Amino acid sequence: MPDPAVPPTPPVPLASLLAREDLALRRIAGPDDPATVVHWVHTSEMADPYPYLLGGELLLTAGVHIPEAAGSGTYFDDYVFRIVAAGGAALGFGVAPVHDTVPRALVEACETHGLPLLEVPPQTTFSGVARAVWQLMAQARLAELRRVTEAQQSLTAAASRPDPVPSVLRQLAQRLGGWAVLYGPEGTEIAGAGRKPGGEAREALVRLAEVVRPANEGPGGPPHPTSATDTVSGTHLAAYALGAGRGFVLGVAAPERAPGDHTVASVAAVLLSLLTGEQQSGTGAARSSALVRLLLGAPPGEVAPLLGGQRWIVVHARPDTGSAPDAVAASALGAALGSALVDPAGDVVRVLVPADRAPAPLPGWTLGVSAAVAPEDWPVADTQAARALARARATRTPLLRHGPRPALADLVPPDEATAHARTLLAPVTAQPALTETLRTWLSLHGSWDRTAVALSVHRNTVRQRIARCAALLETDLDDPDVRMELWFALRRI
Repeated sequence: MPDPAVPPTPPVPLASLLAREDLALRRIAGPDDPATVVHWVHTSEMADPYPYLLGGELLLTAGVHIPEAAGSGTYFDDYVFRIVAAGGAALGFGVAPVHDTVPRALVEACETHGLPLLEVPPQTTFSGVARAVWQLMAQARLAELRRVTEAQQSLTAAASRPDPVPSVLRQLAQRLGGWAVLYGPEGTEIAGAGRKPGGEAREALVRLAEVVRPANEGPGGPPHPTSATDTVSGTHLAAYALGAGRGFVLGVAAPERAPGDHTVASVAAVLLSLLTGEQQSGTGAARSSALVRLLLGAPPGEVAPLLGGQRWIVVHARPDTGSAPDAVAASALGAALGSALVDPAGDVVRVLVPADRAPAPLPGWTLGVSAAVAPEDWPVADTQAARALARARATRTPLLRHGPRPALADLVPPDEATAHARTLLAPVTAQPALTETLRTWLSLHGSWDRTAVALSVHRNTVRQRIARCAALLETDLDDPDVRMELWFALRRI
């Protein structure tokens, strides 16, 4: 699924910068195009700024680099040509302290090459211009975030209507000012809303949908992009694959493309992926029924027949950004894992996934995966996934699976091993924080820092808890034999 991240910072229209009375900037050459935008500000006194430009800059200069005889040759023409070739958006020339006026030859060169030329008065500093651009960007970003938030709320409300798919498409088309269409697995148009584009753009959108639709080659086939964009006849097109290999595609066509449009369309794609997913089939209905019964207190064993005897895995996921994921991000994660059974709980998202859908590492997430279990063992799998996630974060591994294997401890009768473990660990089991700290510390080979990361506590807290464990157990935790015995015991409780 496309990543429903926050929209990028919008560029600043050059006209908005010229409208700032505190800057008193004046356009003296070049086209007066309202579509001209500035992505950032760069100051340079290089005679050839080309190697230092990325494109979209308002380049500011005081003309220090201009030689005395520049007006009689091709200096200014070459200078402006290089700025245009690098993709510069506009040139700002400060008339102080080196020059009293903007050189006439520079004005003519900017007119010739179509580069907007701004006169920066003496009282306006270059840093003041840069600050104004950042302020305008911040205002535009805030407005875009507000627009995206409102769109997200309206799309979510549309998904809860009796006709959710047409409602989401109508709301998306309205928010983007264009056309939204849902294509089925065979490429047929299932539903659409908004203003249809011309025939050429519609045909191009159908072809774009085929680019993101997975081929019927099974799980071993080549990877496909989850989204694609194009522009045809002045119409901006985008296609988004819905879900994991089901073949549904969301298509969008709009006359304009704002920075937040991809985010808005991504939210709609997540919702449509859930709406067109297997929960709409007989299998999905059975799983929904099982979920309701579990929530109402039915034992997992009683609902197992509704799940077809299927085995499951539990996935614990945490964003690499460290911030708590919102509901949309959690839904997108569930869609990527192929499950609608998602529980965003604080910093961690828990997902219940059929065992035949082996999770793969996902960009931006750290995953802990349990062993495959029957429904009655879900609580055990939940604990396994939590511990796997803690170890994955501590070892900076994108995905870590719980992988039990036969060991020496299995040679001891389980009842005797459990009884011994309870007796040995009795002094610390009354305090779950001590038990979990000891377990994590031993699993990470006594690393204070990695244990602190895994438990989200300070390393001094880890030291204090381990020292407390050593005191309560009356043992030397530096002894490898002691550590081994404690580790075996911890696996039995």
